[in-house]
Amino acid sequence: MLDKEPLLGLTTEELRSAAIALGLPAFAGGQMAKWLYEKHVGSIDEMTNLSKVAREKLKERYTIGAMPPAASQQSVDGTVKYLFPVRTTIRKREAPLSPPEGGTIDPTLRKTIVAPSGAEGGAFGAFYVETVFIPDGDRATLCVSCQVGCKMNCLFCQTGKQGFQGNLTAADILNQIYSLPQRDQLTNIVFMGQGEPMDNLDAVLRATHILTAADGYAWSPKRITVSSVGIRHKLKRFLDESQCHVAISMHSPLHEQRQLMMPAEKAMGISETVELLRHYDFSHQRRCSFEYICFGGMNDSTMHGREIVKLLQGLECRVNLIRFHAIPDVDLPATDMARMEQLRDYLTAHGVFATIRASRGEDIMAACGLLSTAYGQVKS
Repeated sequence: MLDKEPLLGLTTEELRSAAIALGLPAFAGGQMAKWLYEKHVGSIDEMTNLSKVAREKLKERYTIGAMPPAASQQSVDGTVKYLFPVRTTIRKREAPLSPPEGGTIDPTLRKTIVAPSGAEGGAFGAFYVETVFIPDGDRATLCVSCQVGCKMNCLFCQTGKQGFQGNLTAADILNQIYSLPQRDQLTNIVFMGQGEPMDNLDAVLRATHILTAADGYAWSPKRITVSSVGIRHKLKRFLDESQCHVAISMHSPLHEQRQLMMPAEKAMGISETVELLRHYDFSHQRRCSFEYICFGGMNDSTMHGREIVKLLQGLECRVNLIRFHAIPDVDLPATDMARMEQLRDYLTAHGVFATIRASRGEDIMAACGLLSTAYGQVKS
């Protein structure tokens, strides 16, 4: 079905346009939207208020676009990690041009070869992303991915060590929700999986639009949080075009130290990011938070606390302290709970609300910073 276009990821207006292009009435697009985003059908044949002729026309060009997870793994704490296939054409490589029959060609001339995600053949074949379902009492959060790999290459993140293979489409992003076995339990979605959301902003905005549109999933934006390291121009556009919560990966308030850990600091520093955030209102329903992984003796001192307070002074926000989870070939020290509590208490006492985020799914490599599809797949 990879030769057909997915309906998943199309807005109602686009579904109406698709219907008209096929010679169907425009209202058929609204009917399709309900079947997709309210009833989550698995096939076009299930759209029973469309005529059989209309369904056959749709099937000639389109498919639903839903693909179930290829594998899953459950943690002792109830967290479940899923491996989702992606449809996106994402890998390119250079290859010699083929000579014409009976002829020759300069071997230095090359062409770009694009491999679809379903192609066969080792690393140049199918691609997947990891998605994490986190149940917690009456809350259930889904951590979705927006890229295969990541360009940001943060020192402490396994996804960055994978390198970058490509962007997911809105259909790929939404499929992680659409095809989730626990879909009906979800209360929150966080774009904190593989990839930098601002580096794939068009697809992320399209997905969040469908999730929050009245004729889409009709979710409140306050159920969705989108993370970023801070990308100039892209972060501003997100803040202007979306009402979803924003979470900034800080990890150090100091320019030089953050740059050593996060190369993105060179392009848009944390001080510039905070200054941008000051132009937006986070005093009502929309929330701004900062993610802060604690490294023992590196960024968890009172001095760092003072710098965080100075940096965030006057900004309505919260800081989430996170325990570092060790990844292969990276020699960074983990902090202990006592130091995290001291930092939390210092920040809170000085006007910056701080929490310590519970670590979930570490035993299945599903905790913060551990997602990767570079070194094999999760087991079913």
